[in-house]
Amino acid sequence: MENADVFGSSTWHDFLERMRQPSAADFVKAIKSFIVSFLNNPPDPERDSAAVQEFLSNMEAAFRTHSLWAGCLEEELESAGEGLEKYVMTKLFNRVFASVPDDVIVDQQLHEKMALIQQFIQPDNLDIKPTFQNETSWLLAQKELQKINMYKAPKDKLVCILNCCKVINNLLHNASVASNENTPGADEFLPVLIYVTIKRSGLLPFRATKARAETLTKSTERPRKPEANPPQLHSNLLYIQRYRRQSRLVAETAYFFTNMLSAESFILNIDANSISMDETEYEKNMESARSVLSGLSADSENLSVEPKQEALNTKKHQDRPIKPQISLGSSEMKFRNREETPGKDQRPLHEVPSMTDLENKGASMLLKEDQASRIFQDFPYLFSQAGDLTVNDVEQLLNNYKQLVFKYVCLSKGLGVANPSPPLSVSQSQSQHQTENVKESEDSSAVSLLGVENSEYKIPQDESVESQSEGNDEISHS
Repeated sequence: MENADVFGSSTWHDFLERMRQPSAADFVKAIKSFIVSFLNNPPDPERDSAAVQEFLSNMEAAFRTHSLWAGCLEEELESAGEGLEKYVMTKLFNRVFASVPDDVIVDQQLHEKMALIQQFIQPDNLDIKPTFQNETSWLLAQKELQKINMYKAPKDKLVCILNCCKVINNLLHNASVASNENTPGADEFLPVLIYVTIKRSGLLPFRATKARAETLTKSTERPRKPEANPPQLHSNLLYIQRYRRQSRLVAETAYFFTNMLSAESFILNIDANSISMDETEYEKNMESARSVLSGLSADSENLSVEPKQEALNTKKHQDRPIKPQISLGSSEMKFRNREETPGKDQRPLHEVPSMTDLENKGASMLLKEDQASRIFQDFPYLFSQAGDLTVNDVEQLLNNYKQLVFKYVCLSKGLGVANPSPPLSVSQSQSQHQTENVKESEDSSAVSLLGVENSEYKIPQDESVESQSEGNDEISHS
């Protein structure tokens, strides 16, 4: 069983302070020597994992016989081992995480599969009982899992997975008690974990990741530190497997982590049969999802402009009338600022419809669809009343609002609206302002009801900053 205090910042700082003691000079020298030697070798995951595991084992054995830990309890020795693992792996992270092309390629494949499947998968496709369907708990579980890329230490990453699993486990337990059903097992737990994992992927364009994989394949370049919110679930799981101290990956921790590995394997191999769907319907849904994601990727590319060329065009034609136009492609609309008189190589141009026209057209199309309600199933708050919401919903609603505003402003600008105004009434604005000022203590109490606040796997809020900071964690002696 994991010790909650292991994740406390006091334990981490205690390790650093012990390493700064004069009597720890030999330990410091051995640690730094290992790190330097390790970084001088090319990536080899199997060899690297064995080297780290052996070094951690030898050092922990040395701790037990050293005067620095004389008379210490077993928990303190465990904490020292955790501190050592965190220090070493934080220093080696950029060298070992997603260090070979194969890992990057599988990350890409997994992300693409999740991004496609999440467009149409429903809880029923995974045989999740209505009793266990709870959007609030699912969102909290997704939030915990999304934190995984904030940390460098294997255990900190593992905690994100464990917290996600604990939320799901508590949801299943509470739901079964409320409905007087038997205690749920792996057959009920794994489908929910799979669904939560798929839904966390996010609709991010693939092309940057794919280009990165191709670059690694063609060169010996070492992968850079992961950028903002990359999926990289496969690399995270491998990183934990390879560099988390094997003697501590046991009991309930091992159970939940094994389920996460099973979820990954299931997602990579999803087909029509595995999600209880007709083959024709599955292929149709996949093709539709590809079209949606291709459009998103193309739109993101079309938002970029070349400043130099733009400046030249502006200077050259500054006295000529310009109006926004669109050219219709096969699967997307490309917005451009065109001259009123098209060149001989340009396609026929059409005036941009107003936002009102686009809204009316979309509403008309929506009313004609037989299953229009399915479109709104991924928007859990759309039909909620004020009394249905909890403090825990605030952060998700605020994030959704910010994304909506960004998309709205971008669309308005693209359509030529000079100063887009928010479509909110005064009362709505006041209500939103009040919601944003809810006390953090109330948020914490709401989270505790879903099983994370009292979880033995909790990480302090400042731990993510510590994991990425290397300025204040040195153990050198003057």
